[in-house]
Amino acid sequence: MIEGAAVAAVDAAGTEHLHGHLVISGGRIAAVGGGPTPRGAVPPGARRVDGSGCLLTPGFVNTHHHLSQWLTRGMAADSELFGWLTELYPWWAAITAELEHAAALGALSALAASGCTTTMDHQYVFPAGTGDLLAAEVEAAARVGVRFHPSRGSMDLGRSAGGLPPDEVVEDTDAALAATEEAISRFHDGSPGAMVRVAVAPCSPFSVTRELMIGAAELARRRGVRLHTHLAETADEDAYCKERYGCTPAEYAESLGWLGDDVWVAHGVHLTPAAQVKLGATRTGVAHCPSSNGRLGSGIAPVPELLASGAPVGLGVDGSASNESGELWPEVRGALLAARARAGAAALGTRDVLRMATMTGARCLGREDEIGSLEPGKLADVALWRLDTVAHAGIADPVAALTLGARPPLALLLVGGRAVVEDDQLVRVGSDVVAREVVTAVRRLAEHRAVAAR
Repeated sequence: MIEGAAVAAVDAAGTEHLHGHLVISGGRIAAVGGGPTPRGAVPPGARRVDGSGCLLTPGFVNTHHHLSQWLTRGMAADSELFGWLTELYPWWAAITAELEHAAALGALSALAASGCTTTMDHQYVFPAGTGDLLAAEVEAAARVGVRFHPSRGSMDLGRSAGGLPPDEVVEDTDAALAATEEAISRFHDGSPGAMVRVAVAPCSPFSVTRELMIGAAELARRRGVRLHTHLAETADEDAYCKERYGCTPAEYAESLGWLGDDVWVAHGVHLTPAAQVKLGATRTGVAHCPSSNGRLGSGIAPVPELLASGAPVGLGVDGSASNESGELWPEVRGALLAARARAGAAALGTRDVLRMATMTGARCLGREDEIGSLEPGKLADVALWRLDTVAHAGIADPVAALTLGARPPLALLLVGGRAVVEDDQLVRVGSDVVAREVVTAVRRLAEHRAVAAR
């Protein structure tokens, strides 16, 4: 039971309380409201948490990431996307399952420390002989304690066939589809409250053939899982699609059956007004990644227009090699500032961006019935932010303090009612342990890369 905190429920009504309570039982929210907890609403033996000076929100939902990139942060620091990818593909080709686990552990720890309770991952490099990369990620997510939506990515359009990636990091089309179906069978849990769900995620228009895109969509819909890909990230991608396919990236996606309410795409920076309307009409989701788009000089996504069209827009960290902080909270503030820099102060509000980080992020992942808001019956994925330190003292509006101020300390982060972060410290795995594993993995990756380059 948490009492005395401000509450931003992020429900359909936008319910907020300056002083409220939250009761959790059996891993789900049993009660939420203003004032003290009603008598009889507290389960026997419940832990009581004083939320005075804090803000309760739903846990954040990360809608786009590449966990393995935690080991290649800081590289190609001044490059745009295509040059950045060209430099980093050989490094990613050298990552083994052991190294993938360490990378995922580092990236997931950073996400949890910034208020994230649910994240996806988009792993799309699967060179032969590297081990079970997805299993390594799933194990890391269990160690940290976050809810996890790994997507089985793929690339089958190598450089020799006109794609961007080198041939040694792409797969055979049929083999990629078979491995994707196997990943669904092994890891996807469609039951209520699931900790792991799998999506199908061929990488991008410049690294995947038409055949794989169509086959992936057919597979996902046959197995009842969601679809994800990169789309309209850069001007280079736009030019590539026009030259190779004779249309824009969004038009290409539509021709392949890749728009719909079971699809969410990453970035959407270079979407035409017609494409924005089309995504809204089809309820295709978008993962907005402002820090990565800024780091790679890709541009600013038309978020206000997409939201106005009806498209669900969530937030994404993107890979840690293009967003070295690896935290989700900066994307909340970054999305707000980027939208206003592009389209004026009225373009996006503080409540809008909090909803993107929670409820619409949950909608992108198909979990809006279970997470994303503080409502009775939903999973107890909850963040309790301290707003009584000097960084936020005196800010009367707690939502403005969270979205416009410095990142607040986390008093408590719960996933299914279980503590993942407490007093701004990871609970289930020590940050010192994570740091040691990451440092060792970075050194081993460099050794593997040196051997491969000989």
